[in-house]
Amino acid sequence: MTLRTPAELADALPYLLGYRPEDSIVLVALHDRERRGRFGGRARLGIPAQAEDWPSVSDQLAQGLIKGSERRGARPESMVAYLCQEPGAGESGRDVMERLRPLAQLLRTACGRLDVPVIEALCISDGRFWSYTCPGQGCCPPEGSSMGLPGTSVLAAAATYAGLQVRGSLRELTARLTPWETTAAPGQEAALDTASMALVPRILEDVGRTEVAEEALTLARRITDRLAAVPSVPGMRPADLRDDGLLEDEEAATLILALQDRTTRDRAAEWMEGDEAGPALRLWRALARRCVGPYREHAAAPLSLAGWVAWSTGDELEAREALAMALGSDPDYLFARLLHQACNEGLDPESIRRCLRAERTGRGPAQEQGASDSDASLPSADPTAKSHGPGAPTAPPASRRRRRTRTRVNGGARPARRGPAVAGGQGSRPISEPSRVGDRPGRDGEREDVHLHVSGDGGGRGAEEDG
Repeated sequence: MTLRTPAELADALPYLLGYRPEDSIVLVALHDRERRGRFGGRARLGIPAQAEDWPSVSDQLAQGLIKGSERRGARPESMVAYLCQEPGAGESGRDVMERLRPLAQLLRTACGRLDVPVIEALCISDGRFWSYTCPGQGCCPPEGSSMGLPGTSVLAAAATYAGLQVRGSLRELTARLTPWETTAAPGQEAALDTASMALVPRILEDVGRTEVAEEALTLARRITDRLAAVPSVPGMRPADLRDDGLLEDEEAATLILALQDRTTRDRAAEWMEGDEAGPALRLWRALARRCVGPYREHAAAPLSLAGWVAWSTGDELEAREALAMALGSDPDYLFARLLHQACNEGLDPESIRRCLRAERTGRGPAQEQGASDSDASLPSADPTAKSHGPGAPTAPPASRRRRRTRTRVNGGARPARRGPAVAGGQGSRPISEPSRVGDRPGRDGEREDVHLHVSGDGGGRGAEEDG
C-alpha cells in the first residue's frame, strides 16, 4: 500500500505502533527505495511538560533512532515526526498545535543535524491533524483536517487483512501494569507490611532465602493453575479485574516480597512458553498492580517478568512498555535493562529461553543452596551475550553488590532498592525522562509492506532547518 498524503500518514500512526499514542513524540524512519519511503524503526517518548526539556529530548530521540538503525545496518534517509496530545482545559486542538510548534522545529533541527531530514511533521489533537511542513499560508485549513472515524479507512482495512492490530490507547496498555489507586490499595499495603516483617529476615539468611523461594514458587504455581482454570474474558479491563478477584492480598504480598530475591525471580522467569506463559503473564501483571503505596518500587521484578514473558511469546509491544516501566521503577534494575536493550535491538529471545530451559532441567539442591545474592540478571542468559549479526550490542558486565536492609517507619524491614529513587514512583516513566526510546526492531519494520511516496522538495525543507 502506498501513502501519499498527510491524512494517510496521520491515519497510519496507530498501525505503525500497534496502539494509539497519547502525549507522545513519535519518530518514524524512512528508507528510500527508488523515491519510495519504506517505514523502518519507530521511536516514542512522552512530551515533557516543561519546554526547557524539549531540546535535549529532541536530540536524544533523533540520535537514538538513527544510531539504532545504523547498528542494524540501515541508516534512515528521512523521517516522519508526529506530536500527539489532547487539549487541556480551555484549549483547542489548534492551540495545542501552536504550543507544540517549537517542539516540532526542534525535532526537525535535531534530525537535520544528523543529515536525516524530516519530510513531514504532524500534530494530532482532538480528532484532527495539522502539518508543520506546509510551504505557506492557506495550504491547510486553520481548524485542521479531520482524522475520520477509527478503523474506517482503506489503510485500516488493509492492516486488518494483514493481521496488524491496534490494541487500544497507550494509557489502556499501561493501566494494566500500573499500581492500584483504588479503595483496595490500603488493604494491599497492609498485607505488604505484614509480609515484609515476616519474610525479609528470612530472605536475608541463606537457608531462609531458599525456603522462601520454594514456598513462593509453590504458591505462584498454585495461582497460575487457578488463573488457567477460569474462562477467558473479552477486553483488557474486564480480564484484569477478573484476575484481581482471583488473587488474595496476602498471596500477592508474599510473592511481591519473594520476587525481590534474584534467585526466586530467575526461577519464575522459566515460565515463559507453552501453556505456562499465559497464566504467568497474567500473574505478573496482577502483582505489578499490587505494588501500591511505598511498595511501588518493588514493581521492577514483576514488571520485568511480565516484559520477559511478553517478549518470549512474541508480543514486543507489551514487552517494551513493561520493561520501560520496570526501569521507571528502578533505573538500575539490570534484569530489566538487559532485556529492554535486547528487545529494542531485535535480538532473538530463543537464546535466553535455551539457557532457562537448561537451568530448569539441570537444577539440583546444591546449585540452589549456593545461588548468588547479587543483583546480576540471569548471567548465563545474558540477552546480549550472543552476537546476532553486525553491530549487536555488548551488555555491560553484571555488577555484584550485597543486598542491604532498610527499616521502615513501622519497624519492618524490606530488601533495599538497588538504585536511586525515582520521583513519582512506578508506572509509566516520567515524561521528562527521555529513556523510553522504543526503536522498533528491524524485523518489525520489514514486516510492514507499506510505502510512502516522497515528494521532491520534502527532504530539502527538513535539512534546511538546520541552518
